[in-house]
Amino acid sequence: MTDEHAQTDAHRNRCTNAALALESCLDHFIERVSLDESHEDSKANTLDVWLRARPSTPDVVISLAGLRSVRPWQPDLEPSCIDGISLTHLPELPLPWPAEAMGRLDRTENLPGLVWLRIAGPLEIDAVASIVTVYQAPSDDAASMPR
Repeated sequence: MTDEHAQTDAHRNRCTNAALALESCLDHFIERVSLDESHEDSKANTLDVWLRARPSTPDVVISLAGLRSVRPWQPDLEPSCIDGISLTHLPELPLPWPAEAMGRLDRTENLPGLVWLRIAGPLEIDAVASIVTVYQAPSDDAASMPR
């Protein structure tokens, strides 16, 4: 059985590491957004956001699983620049949430630790999920070099 505090710390650390990885993405633009909705289990819903800057800069994919909330957007929009990006850890009770997250979701005893992704720009993304993964692809320059 995993220690509850270690599990909470691991989730917070994953969120912090993902947030740090996204700090360098302000020069990127949103190339594509994909929402996969399961009609049987809403916790199986996923959101993927592809970010691109230029060939010499690595592409980034933000993948959210266990979606609890996602604000709608117009999926047919052209690639969109990013004016701001943040990823915030929302801990389990009894730990407090940041003030701006209060009222975002109905907080219950069984609500796990969550992550809140916000991307500002012409295309706004606002989503809360239980799992976040940030993938960084090699740049075209790095990918063309043999190891």
